[in-house]
This record gives sequence, C-alpha cells and structure tokens, in this order.
Amino acid sequence: MSDAGPLQPDRPDAEREFRVDAPFDPAGDQPEAIEALASGFEAGMDAQTLLGVTGSGKTNTVSWTIEALQKPTLVIAHNKTLAAQLYEELKNLFPDNAVEYFVSYYDAKP
Repeated sequence: MSDAGPLQPDRPDAEREFRVDAPFDPAGDQPEAIEALASGFEAGMDAQTLLGVTGSGKTNTVSWTIEALQKPTLVIAHNKTLAAQLYEELKNLFPDNAVEYFVSYYDAKP
C-alpha cells in the first residue's frame, strides 16, 4: 500500500511519543486539571468531566493530559461541526502523531 493519501497503513513499529506542540504552556487551572484527569485515569476511574466555558482551554487541557498519559485516545463529539473543529485543533496540537476523523451518517430513529 502506498504511503500517499489520507489513509495511512498502521505502523506499530514507528513509536512516537504523544507530544503537544502548543504556542503556550498550561496556565491557570490547567496544570491541576491535567494532574487530576491523569491521576483519575491511572486510578481506574470510568468517567471524568472537564468543565469550562467556550474558549477556556478544554481542548488544550485534554491534549496535555493525553501527552501526560501517553495513551492513544478516542475523542467522540456529539455533532459534525464540533467533530471537525476538534479534528483541526488536535491535528495542529499533535503534528507528529496520527489524528484521524470519521463522521458516521447513521441516524438512529425509532
């Protein structure tokens, strides 16, 4: 399979650390939130909620948490517009890692 195009073959032998490339470092409540989210994950918590208003840095906080944990992550968005926005932001924050985007057109109506 060619390495060209939007779909790339899986390369488990090409180990790359998850590294956030952001123009700034965590600030305000972000360092504590990153630590709490990472600690909760490592303690086996099934669910955690990160609260914040629009523009508060939640995407960056989640990105730095992924970097701290070094775990592949599935991000699920509730609509196509948000999914596209998250894809673009995460693609920019993780330039050396695979960031993929998928939209299901399945609509479950009763």
